Amino acid sequence: MSSLDGDKGLDIQTIDLSGKTSIADRMIVASGASARQVGAMAEHVIAKLKALGRKVRSEGQPACDWVLIDIGDVVVHIFRPEVRTFYNIESLWTATKTAKRA
Repeated sequence: MSSLDGDKGLDIQTIDLSGKTSIADRMIVASGASARQVGAMAEHVIAKLKALGRKVRSEGQPACDWVLIDIGDVVVHIFRPEVRTFYNIESLWTATKTAKRA
């Protein structure tokens, strides 16, 4: 997402969720260096999406440790780095499952 790049978002990742869940087709995860940057990044993303006529729901403001932006087919997570490391949500969607044989 160009808005996250423009706001100097850190470690921006896009994860394809199609076929894995019905909640969204894609997840974007990014970090901001501080709560202030996370808040500004979230505000910019939300404003740009609303300008495009998209229905946007968000959670996590005003604390801005972790802001979730739900656009329906895309979910955006913006974290402070230590919060992102703690929750490590990327691993939930990118880990490969290994089958155990009895």
